[in-house]
Parts: sequence; C-alpha cells; structure tokens
Amino acid sequence: QVQLVESGGGLVQAGGSLRLSCVASGRSASSATMGWFRQAPGKEREFVAAITWRGSKYYADSGRFTISRDNAKNTVYLQMNSLKPEDTAVYSCAVDYGSFLSRDYKDYDYWGQGTQVTVSS
Repeated sequence: QVQLVESGGGLVQAGGSLRLSCVASGRSASSATMGWFRQAPGKEREFVAAITWRGSKYYADSGRFTISRDNAKNTVYLQMNSLKPEDTAVYSCAVDYGSFLSRDYKDYDYWGQGTQVTVSS
C-alpha cells in the first residue's frame, strides 16, 4: 500500500505560480513512475505530467509546468507557472508501478486525495 498526500494548492491570480508537492509513504515509490492529473468540475480527469524514477518526463503540454522528484524524500513536485483560469482543477498525484510514463489514469495504482488549485482572472 502507498499513501499519497498532496499539498501546495490554493488560490492564485492569473499569471501566478504554484508548486505542488506529493509525498508518498508506505511502500516505496522511488522506483515507480509518478504522475499528476487534474479534474475540473464537469470534466474528465486529465493527464498533466509524469516522471520515471530515473527522471524521464512526459507532459501533456510543454512550457508552463515542470515535474520533478526527490527519490530520497519519496516526493514528486509540480511547478506551475503562468497559470490560467482554465488550469483551475483538483490536482492529484498517482503512482504507477507497472508502466512507463503512461498518460492513462487506469495504469496508475495509487492515488492521493488531491489539492484544489483555483486561478482567478
């Protein structure tokens, strides 16, 4: 079992930045792919970014978001810059022990509760 706890969400004005963190506890996630997804009200869950244990990265869109991880701390980060109102969503991290940089949420084995990000215009 893995427990994932996200933090760092909040309310920010358009153009601002936030850094999300996700700490894994229980089973080690240091050798797994970790990803970030988001879900806005009335919309389907959407892939944001993923990173392998070696640091290979995969993004839904390039440029504004950066994923990183600290394996020693079992933590994955999502730096979000130039935020837009359409980035408003609940952001969740997840761990995938079996795939390589999947963007399919069904491949992920464990999920956090999520953290709310709200971007005002």
